[in-house]
Amino acid sequence: MSLEEKSNVELGIIGAGGMGRFYAQRLSKAGWKKVYVCDLPEKYEKLKDDFQGTAINVLPDGFAVSRRCDWIMYAVEAEYIDSVVAKYGPATKMGAIVGGQTSVKQPEIDALTKYLPPDVHIVSCHSMHGPGVDPRGQPLVVIRQRATDEKYELVLKILSCFESNFVHLSAEEHDRITADTQAVTHAAFLSMGSAWKANFQFPWLVPHFVGGIENVKVNVTMRIYSNKWHVYAGLAIMNPIAKVQITQYARSVADLFKLMIQEKEDELRARVKAGGEYVFGGLQKDHVPILLSDDILDEFSLSKMPKDQRTPNSHLSLLAMACITINSIPDVDCWYTLRLNPYEHMVCQTPLFRLWMGITEYLFRDPNMLEETIQAALYRKEIRSDDMEFVTCARGWAESVSLGSMDGYQKRFQETAAFFEDRFSESTILGNNMIAMISKNMDKSA
Repeated sequence: MSLEEKSNVELGIIGAGGMGRFYAQRLSKAGWKKVYVCDLPEKYEKLKDDFQGTAINVLPDGFAVSRRCDWIMYAVEAEYIDSVVAKYGPATKMGAIVGGQTSVKQPEIDALTKYLPPDVHIVSCHSMHGPGVDPRGQPLVVIRQRATDEKYELVLKILSCFESNFVHLSAEEHDRITADTQAVTHAAFLSMGSAWKANFQFPWLVPHFVGGIENVKVNVTMRIYSNKWHVYAGLAIMNPIAKVQITQYARSVADLFKLMIQEKEDELRARVKAGGEYVFGGLQKDHVPILLSDDILDEFSLSKMPKDQRTPNSHLSLLAMACITINSIPDVDCWYTLRLNPYEHMVCQTPLFRLWMGITEYLFRDPNMLEETIQAALYRKEIRSDDMEFVTCARGWAESVSLGSMDGYQKRFQETAAFFEDRFSESTILGNNMIAMISKNMDKSA
């Protein structure tokens, strides 16, 4: 791109939360000379203080951004996208390009199409990671709703500074993939955290929650709860596909638990085998695993517990994701029943989905660990209370999502986050290092 473009094209971001600031800082660092940002009018003075001494320009509100900027991104919470675009969209500069960064795209595209003037171009995007993750090599979805070739190419030039991998999708395709990947992934980790809190457990002190893939579970759960609740609520509640799948995930968890407490070994084994064969049976012998060895994963542990004190776990959260649901309806989240191959979605992977896929793959492709897991699920009665609490929490999260209750979601999230907040700083460092190492491992295999 030319120096003239970077000097003259004016870039504007409406919303100065985590991703809004991340985009503004990255664009400014890449040499775009006219980067503007705004937030709610009452946050104007505070925002000016935050960006004092930088090359980023702070404007009073979305009207100021809309009237002057050539490229505009709405970085607001998904539940507010309609009202915010309705307010500022009609003031958009003639010929400008507008998009959004929300995690649910159909409501965003509907709002942009409805409220923007017809002479405005619409190209949306979604970085498939949070603001604390290095964007290099991460997927960046680009949705071309209406735009000339010239305007579309300008958007790609602007976004190229993230050094991400562009994934070109429609809004409908984006929402289907994020429902299949992010929504249920988040629900599983959220349920783990709520269950630990309900049992007054810090998992790094419990023998069957320590070591290897347990470290991944703990670090990712802490990572989610250290972020803002609305990041996950909007994706789950505003995406109708996600609602169905999260509800079914909770049902799958409960169904497997019923087999476990009745010690129906043949039925449990049949379901585990069916799910494992469908999802992982077709992998080539030279397939490079997503995760690394237990010894390497142990480097990212919050626990100091010696290996000889660790005990087996049922991994109910992982078994429920991969296994068949008997007599289920077609639209369910279980990979087997959906005929969904999660490896096909790796092009749109988030760091959390990559880790979720990694620990599930790790379990199902290690016969000894899988056998140990089945035995623990059926016969280790001392962990039944933990599994029961996980079932309860999975259903609780599914109910919040099904009812469309943002308030209920927020309360449930924040109460659990408060329980663990003292360990967030340490777990964030460990989680970032773990993601970086696993990403490097996948890059080598590409």
